[in-house]
Amino acid sequence: MASKQNWLLWSVVALGAAALVAVAVVPLPQGRSSQLGPRPPRFVPKGPPRTRQSQVDWSRVPVDRHRAYGYLKQLCALGPRPSGSEGMRQQIALLTQHFRKLGAQVRQQNFVVRHPLTGQGVQMTNLIVHWHPQSRQRVLLCAHYDTRPWPDRDPVNPRGVFLGANDGASGTAVLMELGHHIPRLKFRYGVDFVFFDGEEFVFRETDPYFLGSEYFARHYASSPREFRYRWGVLLDMVGDAQLTIYQEANSVHTTATRRLTGAIWSTARRLGVREFIPRVGYEVRDDHLPLNQIARVPTVNVIDFHYPYWHTRDDTPERCSPESLGKVAWVILEWLQRLR
Repeated sequence: MASKQNWLLWSVVALGAAALVAVAVVPLPQGRSSQLGPRPPRFVPKGPPRTRQSQVDWSRVPVDRHRAYGYLKQLCALGPRPSGSEGMRQQIALLTQHFRKLGAQVRQQNFVVRHPLTGQGVQMTNLIVHWHPQSRQRVLLCAHYDTRPWPDRDPVNPRGVFLGANDGASGTAVLMELGHHIPRLKFRYGVDFVFFDGEEFVFRETDPYFLGSEYFARHYASSPREFRYRWGVLLDMVGDAQLTIYQEANSVHTTATRRLTGAIWSTARRLGVREFIPRVGYEVRDDHLPLNQIARVPTVNVIDFHYPYWHTRDDTPERCSPESLGKVAWVILEWLQRLR
């Protein structure tokens, strides 16, 4: 998960503190660089988040929570999936087969970056899945699918094995489940899923994040195209068995993103999914920043950042639940169906 390891108190004090934080420069694969604003204020929770697990009548929910959880376990069974690894290559093949079988068009957006330690070239692959490709007005649903090279926050072995069940596989699994439902949507928008590579190809604090999303955003902004992304939703860390999804500060920064955030959280309230808590709980730098600031696509981050196993060896399927994945998938599907 991006530079979410940099925390400060999210409060009025953070507004003044932000001016004192260094600017993060993210180099592009072509050797250019961009400034996506100051490194993030850190949010320090005032005690543990409230547990708001809602009771759902799953017989009336169209998504299959157990199937989504099965996808999460299937991804983790590949082992670690950092950029350029064999696990990543297997994951690309698995997802390509999965979505083509469901009737989508799938293509790769490949680019090369230098390894931050060795200087060797590493191929990155954003995987793009098109539904209803004839539609010129489109909605972007995205997640990062790379895992961090190491569990660097693990108190025992920070160079051990990192599976990234929640931080990497959960958003991917939700989109795999939604792939069963998108073809049946009857509305005027097309939908694209994008799986970003290089979100956290990070070995040191100074290494750049968001490689895939920034590449995607720049390509979208600079290339001739016959379509437009109307809205974007980023899914990240949405599988925690103790799910609490507060609104994210950068996702209510503009009028457009506030409207989008309000619509998604209102959908959750209507469905009785209380895990979506309608107030700002943290500020997170993530893949939605390049989409908002470079591509100019209003994009919100749906994320549960109260996860005690973040970047540790314990981020495993046992820490996630079918119910959490199913609730998030249901909210996003219902929000899509009511778009006008």
